[in-house]
Parts: sequence; C-alpha cells; structure tokens
Amino acid sequence: MNPDRPPADGPDRDEQDGVTIGRRHRRISPLTLRILAVNVLALVFLAGAVLYLDQFRAALIQSHVDAMVTEGQIIAGALGEAATVGPEATDLQLVPARQIVQRLVGETGRRTRLFSADGRLLLDSRHLAVDQSIKVAPLPPLNGMAGLQEQAVRALTRFLDAVEQRADLPAYKEYMVQKADHYPEIVAALGGEVAHQLWQGRENRRIITVAVPVQRLRRVLGALLLSADTREIDMAVHEARFTILKLFAVTLILTLMLSIFLGNTIVRPIRMLARAADRVRLNVGQKAAIPDFSERGDEIGDLSLSLRDMTDTLERQLDGVAAFAADVSHELKNPLTSLRSAAETLNIVKDQAARDKLTNVIMQDVTRLDRLITDISRASRVDAEMSHARMEPVNITRVLEMLYDTYLATGLKNNIGLELQLVTDPVDQKPEDVIVNGLEGALGQVFRNLIDNALSFSPTGKTVAIRLRIEKQEAEIAVEDEGVGIPEDKLSHIFGRFYSERPAGEAFGHHSGLGLSICKQIVKAHHGHIYAENRIGRTGARFVVKLPLATTLLAPKAAPIG
Repeated sequence: MNPDRPPADGPDRDEQDGVTIGRRHRRISPLTLRILAVNVLALVFLAGAVLYLDQFRAALIQSHVDAMVTEGQIIAGALGEAATVGPEATDLQLVPARQIVQRLVGETGRRTRLFSADGRLLLDSRHLAVDQSIKVAPLPPLNGMAGLQEQAVRALTRFLDAVEQRADLPAYKEYMVQKADHYPEIVAALGGEVAHQLWQGRENRRIITVAVPVQRLRRVLGALLLSADTREIDMAVHEARFTILKLFAVTLILTLMLSIFLGNTIVRPIRMLARAADRVRLNVGQKAAIPDFSERGDEIGDLSLSLRDMTDTLERQLDGVAAFAADVSHELKNPLTSLRSAAETLNIVKDQAARDKLTNVIMQDVTRLDRLITDISRASRVDAEMSHARMEPVNITRVLEMLYDTYLATGLKNNIGLELQLVTDPVDQKPEDVIVNGLEGALGQVFRNLIDNALSFSPTGKTVAIRLRIEKQEAEIAVEDEGVGIPEDKLSHIFGRFYSERPAGEAFGHHSGLGLSICKQIVKAHHGHIYAENRIGRTGARFVVKLPLATTLLAPKAAPIG
C-alpha cells in the first residue's frame, strides 16, 4: 500500500504541502457517475425499446402469409382444373391431385393438406415422398472459444425470447384423424373464403396456416391447407436483434469512454479549484495561487477567473486590514506616549502652573484618543455596512438640497456663506433630479465631510460653493472653498488614513485624519471616484465626487437654490 496515497474514504491531503483539508477523497467522482448514468440510461432505454421488434416481426409474418396465399391459390387452381372430370364434377380425383401436390409442393417445401368438400382429409404432403434429399448440418462445437460463444448466443436468445411480449395464440394440435372442423380456417375456405391462422407450436415456435378453397366454375370442391413454422422469421428477427445489440455494445463503449473523458474534463479542474480554495482558506503558504483555466472559454474558465479575482480581492482586504491595524497602532501610540509622559511628570512637578499645563496636555490627549477611537470605529464599519447594504436609487439633488437647508438653519460661523448650484441641463439651466444607485446615508456622510472640511478651511466672510452637474453619464458634485488651497506635494496624500493638514490656530485633537479616507471608501464602494485639486486662477481647494448615473431627468424643479 502506498503511504502517500490517501485512503478511499479518508480525508484528502494537499498535494504540495501535505496539509489535511478535511474533504473525503473519492476514487470515482460522483459527478462522473452522474454523467455516465444519464448517458447510459438513455442508451439502455433506446436499446430496450428496439429489442422487441414487434412491427418488424409482424411485417415478416404478413409477407409470409401473402406468399402462402399466392402459392395456395396457384395449387388450388391447378387442382380445380386437373384433378376433376368435367365441368360438372362435384369431387376431386385423388390420383391426379396427389401428383399435382407432389410436383408443386416439392418446389415450395411447405406442408400441404387437401380436404374434401365434406371435411375429410384426402392427402397430406408429409406422407408423400416430396423431398428425398438428405440435409447435412454441422454440429455446434462442444468446447473452446467457439463453443462458449455458441452457448452465450443460445443463452441470450432464450433470455430475449423470455422477455419478449407475445400475443396469446391458440395451441396447435396434431390430431390422429384430422377433420375440417379442427381448423377454423378450413371451415372458412370450404365456405369459399381465403383464411389464415397463427398458432402457437412447440419449442416456442409459431405456425402459420393458410386455407384456400379449391373451385371449379365457382363450385367449391375442397379446401387446400398450407402450413409452415416461423423458423425463418425468428432467425431474421434474431439476426436483427444481434445486429442491434452489437451496435448497442459499440455505442455503449464509446458512450462510456466519452462520458469518462467529459467527466474528467469537468471534474479535474473543479477538484483543482476546490483544493486551491482550501489552501486559501487554511492559509497554506505565503500566497495561494488559483489555477487559471480561462483558455477553456467555458463556465469552468469563468469560475477560475472569478475565484482568482475573489482571492485577489480577499488578499487586498487582508493586506488593507493589516495596514489599517498598523496605522491605528501607530496613531494610538503617539497620544498614549504623550499621556504617559505627562502623567509621570505630573507626580514630580510641584509648581501649580506647570501642573495645570500638564493637566491640559492630558485632557488634550484624552480628547484626541476619544476622537481617534470614534473615527476608527466608524471607518471599520464602513466596509461592513457597504457590503451588506442593498443599493437603491438615491436622488442626489434632494440630498444636497436637504444638506444646504440644514446648514443654513443651524447657522454658519465666521460669516461664511454657502452656495448651492444645480446645473444639470446646459440648455435651459433648469435643475433636474439626478439619480444614482447607492446608500443615501453613506453619500450624505461623504457630502457632510466635504462641506465641513471646506468650512474649516474658509476664511471669515468667504463662501463655500456646492455644485452639481451631469457630465458623460456621471453625476459630478464639487465642493469648493476660498482658503489657502492644498500644497501640490500633498495632493496625492490627502485621502490617506490619519493624514491631517489643518489650518493654523485650530484646536489640537479635533480631527483624526480619517474623514477624507472614509469618503474615499464610500465613493469607491459606489463605483465612483473622488479627487482633490486647487482652483485655477483663484485661491482655495476643490473636492470632486463623480458617481455613475442610474437615471436622470425624473422631474424638473422650480428654480435653483442659492
């Protein structure tokens, strides 16, 4: 037993790292078995349906009956002309009738019986020396491969005969003294009609009998009965059956091979993807690679691409969490270090003024820690809320209008003005309802952060402008201030976590540097983008948010606000 090979029902092990992944190893894939079952089942039903060959057998029997009727009419015509004496004859002459039957039946090989008009048996070809030739047939082999093949053919023939649905037929009996009353078809022939009957003989053979009236000038002089078994018909049906079975066997082998090939082309890549996913789940190795089957051009290729994208996204999320944790640790360590130093010094310093100063430092550090913890908690909830929430149509126009009304109602400090411009139709300058898919609360938080940021940088008596317009199937929202602007070398860092570039004179600890980072997270989750730039030709900064439109121009507004 190979120790490296997993047991049939035991847990599977990773091929590269030898780590147990907790999934049962199967020698034969259930999916392959299902493919085999579906393909073979349809083939078996088809083979089972054609094995009966009822219509084929019925056609052969009807053809046999037609041939026997034609032969019987020929013999009966000859008897009516040559085995009678004159037009007024009422019975058949036995000697010429025997000669005619002996001559004609020798050509057909069928058993022929002649009955008189009163129902007596006049002659039977079985008692005549019709065929004196000796027939020689080889005996079947008793042993060897040929003997086994012959026995298999016989066994299969008996099985097919046993499962064949045959109609109930009257049993054929051979009477010592035969009369017309024993055969209903002879009775019909003595009445002037051609009739036939199918009987059940011995050894599961069928017997066909055809009765033809012997007439002269429309006067019935007797009845001619031809009979034959269905050995030739059965042999033809059996040959057709075996031909179909051979074709079925060949088709079955091809179906099995193609099903196994199809199963392997599906199962093998799925198994590889499953094991790669298990390695990702168990964090085996530094980086788990998902196999790339994109060249297949089918659903499995799409699945591999989706898993690769999912894995890359997961790795980016994990890297982001690790980086966020490192940033949080760094940012928390600074106020904690300052707080510890101030607390230790407070026990040493005796001067009241110095003690008051240290107490003020401690309070500032506590305020900063509180702000950091609050913003960190809010930032950590953004991704979870965005991933679980359901996007709905959001009217950006109304969101900005409500924010504008709220800021005016609560009042603005330092005599700073607030302006709202809704320019969504360049032709008539009429504002429209602008609709995007998203979360109204999250987008409102983005706009509040940008407005608060602009207000904090605006000098006394200046104005903060909020502008909304549509450009290239996107809603563009810009928040502009008239402050000092953003240093050019800081534009690429403005949305980083814990980055803060505050105006001079602002109280320490009021901003954690996470506001713009949270804005970027929310906008990115809405499939949009956000950037900052300095106003051209004027002082101040400009923050721009672009979101893809869901639909536009739902209902015109009365007039622009601000």
